[in-house]
Amino acid sequence: MRKFLERALEKAPRMNEESIRGLLHVLADENERLDAVLDSMMDGIVVCDEDHIPILVNKASERLLPMSPVELFDTPLWESIPDDELSAFFDSALNGEESIIDREFALDTKSGTRIIAVSVTPLVRDKRIRGTLIHVEETTDKRRREARLRRAENLASLTTLAAGVAHEIKNPLGSISIHVQLMRKSLKGKADAAITRYLDIVTEEIDRLNKIVVDFLFAVRPMDISPINDDVNALIRELVEFMRVEIENDGIELSAEYGSDIPPLPFDRRYLKQALLNLVKNAEAAMPDGGRLGLSTTASGDELRIEVQDSGVGIPEDKVGKIFEPYFTTKENGTGLGLTLTYKIIKEHGGDISVKSKQGQGSTFTITLPIPQKDRRMITGACPDGEDCAAEEAGPGEESR
Repeated sequence: MRKFLERALEKAPRMNEESIRGLLHVLADENERLDAVLDSMMDGIVVCDEDHIPILVNKASERLLPMSPVELFDTPLWESIPDDELSAFFDSALNGEESIIDREFALDTKSGTRIIAVSVTPLVRDKRIRGTLIHVEETTDKRRREARLRRAENLASLTTLAAGVAHEIKNPLGSISIHVQLMRKSLKGKADAAITRYLDIVTEEIDRLNKIVVDFLFAVRPMDISPINDDVNALIRELVEFMRVEIENDGIELSAEYGSDIPPLPFDRRYLKQALLNLVKNAEAAMPDGGRLGLSTTASGDELRIEVQDSGVGIPEDKVGKIFEPYFTTKENGTGLGLTLTYKIIKEHGGDISVKSKQGQGSTFTITLPIPQKDRRMITGACPDGEDCAAEEAGPGEESR
């Protein structure tokens, strides 16, 4: 196209009005084709001039970047970005005229946290920098897939390790515990306070190690999930009443909101209660000075959402993606298995769990469970008397009517 334009410009002085009009039509068609290509791209493209003011923005960029359309083509790019972190990045990158490849940012949206990768490269023409080319790609699904794969690999390695730990530690622990009890009986009335205290410490450590072994076994043993149609709201009400006294004694305000249109769902009450209890306990630990803890249920389409939200210390951004991995913990005496077990329980129910958190601003854990859809389709048949009629084909487990 460039060579075509160069030849056209050379011939321009000799061209009549009709030829010039034809050339303009060709240029207009080519420009429309270029616009269509850019707007059809899944990735965002932004081109800025030498003053860092956008001169070209495709549709994907408008979707991926939080931009103010009012000021977009009148001011430097960073001034039309309301997100402080992203705005500061563009200010630094564009003024520094540096190339940056795949810098990732987490953006909070109504539908959850989205991750985008931004690349900034100089726009060079005739060996001079004439502006900046910005490429924006959404990597949310890619990061989720990587996280799921990493968790699956970690769980697989955990299976082998835990089996060995259970075999090598649990039996000796039982023997140690029995002999400590025998020592207590032998020393009854004869031991001084120091010896009694030492035995208490040994007993506490035995109990702690035993709990770790039990958690390992729970994590790796195949779950005997027995889902039956049950009321999620009723389960959460039961959990709230069970935990209310303990939570409120810690200075935490507990609240719950129950969706009014929640249908019965197939789930195993024991396991789902354990998963929710783990989340509540974690939220409680994240608010040592008190705060607010809320549970809620909502149904949206074919999905049930259960949220556990706290106003606690939050999770550092660099650790949010690791919290469901085995052994990872932010607690001083944690085993790093509580959220791993929660993750496994939710996956066994065909659901998913995600977290949105900011340090110092609390965390929100969201469990999504599928709402079974009754697949029915109308089939046309012939009635016994020869008349056409419509019959409803029953789904699995239903009687034909």
